[in-house]
Amino acid sequence: MKIKDRLALYFTLSSTLIMMVILSAIYFTFLKFLEADFFARLTDRTMVTAKLYLEADEISQDSLNKVRSMYLEKLNGEVIRIYNSKNTAAFIGDDQQYWSNSTINKVRDAGKLRFKDGERQVVGIYYKDNQGDFVIIASAVDQSTHYRLDKLRRIMLIIFVIVVIGLLLSGRWIANKILSPLAHFIEEVKQIKSSNLHFRVHEGKNKDEINLLAQNFNNLMEHLEQAFVLQRTFVANASHELRTPITRMIISAELSLSQEREKQDYRKALSSVLEDAEKMEGIITGLVNLAQTDLEFASSQLSPVRIDETLWTLQNEWKQSAALNLRIDMRNLPENERELLIKANPVLLHIALNNIISNAFKFSDNKPVYCLLDMQDTAIELSFTDQGPGIAEDAFTEIFKPFYSAATESRHRGNGMGLYMAHKIITLYKGQISVMSEKGHGTTIKVVFPKL
Repeated sequence: MKIKDRLALYFTLSSTLIMMVILSAIYFTFLKFLEADFFARLTDRTMVTAKLYLEADEISQDSLNKVRSMYLEKLNGEVIRIYNSKNTAAFIGDDQQYWSNSTINKVRDAGKLRFKDGERQVVGIYYKDNQGDFVIIASAVDQSTHYRLDKLRRIMLIIFVIVVIGLLLSGRWIANKILSPLAHFIEEVKQIKSSNLHFRVHEGKNKDEINLLAQNFNNLMEHLEQAFVLQRTFVANASHELRTPITRMIISAELSLSQEREKQDYRKALSSVLEDAEKMEGIITGLVNLAQTDLEFASSQLSPVRIDETLWTLQNEWKQSAALNLRIDMRNLPENERELLIKANPVLLHIALNNIISNAFKFSDNKPVYCLLDMQDTAIELSFTDQGPGIAEDAFTEIFKPFYSAATESRHRGNGMGLYMAHKIITLYKGQISVMSEKGHGTTIKVVFPKL
């Protein structure tokens, strides 16, 4: 059964149960009210009977006739008895006992008694008069109440059926209305194929569970798209970058083996093969690092990281491992240390900044690299400046692509993955990275992070 059908059914059942409770309460309240009203009428008749029969000697004949015409309308199955102190019927046309002595004595003891005898309602009162002590008992069948209750049951049944049908139809309409974003979400999900993993479902403006589901689904699709891009990039780059050195190695080996050569020629050929093999090793290492970094993206836990402490750590590492000088300058440092925090994965952030610094040392032939930390009102700015040969302006947009190298000298060449991974990590944490350079005057890599 579909969710909307279940919602409509549960809504109808719960509403029906509530309506049944309300209608039952109305019915029994009405029943008790009519019973109480009839008991009151019987009580009035016992009092009128006492006035008519026991005190008739004290009023005029006209008054007696008037009272009779006003109050003694015959009730359905009406029975009235007046019993004297000996529990004997008196003042009635017949002297049948009708009620037992035990019932009469109960009325005498209670002073006033109401009870039901089958379909009959009975009222008894104990009445003292100058003629003696009497018990007056009146009984009748309330046919009008039975008629009204039967009519009320019919009306309630008709209303119940109409309301249940209305609830079922309105429940389906409400369920369709509420779940329409979910139906739209399902239709959008059906459109997603392996060829359009960039597609994202509409999240809507309502902050409800469906919106949360759409957000989580879009996050999942983002990770899947990244995984597929990683796979395609890995295969494409591996096939492209590895083909050239492998081809060169094969050609060098074939040429060396094609005929007998001098020892120095074989040494030269082996050197070329070794060079290509080292290049392949660098490419493979870069590809593996890229894959590991992308896997870290999917499982990275963000936490507040102090940017100044990260820079001091990098400075100590470079000084201890390679005796290289990373000079750090800090400007506009805030009094509140919390302003130095950025939200990132500390390991990945360390990798990104370290790749920038490593690239700067490489292109400046291990000369000092200058790092400037400048605290702005809404951002944290980092600048890394080297003393290298600079980069041509047309290469500014290329250096952040995988396997690209702007090096013109062999000692500066690398696998082309450092700045690419740095760019990817920094943009992941809402940062921006840009390059400023002039041929022959070094290069500055600028990184900007928003404050927490």
